Amino acid sequence: MEQVVTPTNLEELSSLLRTCNQQQRAVEILGAGTRRHWGNPVAATLGIQTTGLSGVQEHSWQDLTATVAAGTPWSTMQQALAQHGQCVALDPLFATRSTVGGVVATNDSGALRLRYGSLRDLIIGITLVLADGTVARSGGKVVKNVAGYDLQKLMTGAYGTLGVIAAVNFRLHPLPRSVASWTVGATEIAPLDALRHALADSTLVMEALQLRTTSSGFALDVQFGALASTLQDHAERLHFLARPLQPVPAAAEVWQLREQLFAPEQATAKVTCQPAQLAALLPLIANSGGTAVAQQTGTLLAALSAQPGLVTQLRQRAEQLGGALQLLAWPAEVAEAPPRWSEPRGAIALMREIKRQFDPQSILNPGRFVGGI
Repeated sequence: MEQVVTPTNLEELSSLLRTCNQQQRAVEILGAGTRRHWGNPVAATLGIQTTGLSGVQEHSWQDLTATVAAGTPWSTMQQALAQHGQCVALDPLFATRSTVGGVVATNDSGALRLRYGSLRDLIIGITLVLADGTVARSGGKVVKNVAGYDLQKLMTGAYGTLGVIAAVNFRLHPLPRSVASWTVGATEIAPLDALRHALADSTLVMEALQLRTTSSGFALDVQFGALASTLQDHAERLHFLARPLQPVPAAAEVWQLREQLFAPEQATAKVTCQPAQLAALLPLIANSGGTAVAQQTGTLLAALSAQPGLVTQLRQRAEQLGGALQLLAWPAEVAEAPPRWSEPRGAIALMREIKRQFDPQSILNPGRFVGGI
């Protein structure tokens, strides 16, 4: 890349994209770089850095909404909102470094999705700049809003191929007053899978639920969020459901174990599937020497030895179960890398047409997304 430009306001960003579009100059949209490798490489001579667009622009704490510039670090946003006892109820990877725009562009999420929904459920409006420099706004600043096209859902997970996100309007949630985490371990996955389903069918108020591999087998982590007076009841009911297994208190760090799956010498893959299929995938990963953390919502992250055959085997198994695999990271020194995405299916023709409509010159992150979009 020959040049990186960091616009500091919406007008600069709009003017820059307008010029690039007229010159048919391909650009790569850059945030903090934590997810830059989560897709195909982009051949661009210009990088547009969004970190110059930073800050919580508006926080209507009475209405539980906030407008945040795309270049704002996720943790910085959460710290500002926490001053009024509120948060965006999402726990993406690398929160201290990731920008709001990067999280939205890659549709990242974590264990909190179980209770609060996906990122698309938490975004009520968006400001973006299209490839020709047009500034577009969708949604609004209130939760009950039906004005305009629902562009925010289209831009979430588009990997910067349809427009450059400048600001996001979030619906907020109160910070939980009390939380407690527990871990249940076992050498086999079957009893933990049964407990997972029992918890999902219960009336316990769960903030998060995840299933993972360990050095001695498998573990199930559960986090309760409720009034302090009810947490003891939740713990007793968990012990009853888990018998004869013995739950033990878990540190808050178990919910950041996903970040340890990104190591320079390993391949990291993301599998999406139906939650019921997770128990079929974890033993396959463990038996191959890999490690994995799977969220109850059907998203699994796995660290594998950098062997194309292992990634292909896991991809084939995921697809047999109706899921898909995305390769997020691959060691730079290992030349032979499997495809980043599973073969496109279903609506790929529609996706290409949407790309053509939004970016006719194909200047925005060209080739990064599935199917070479």
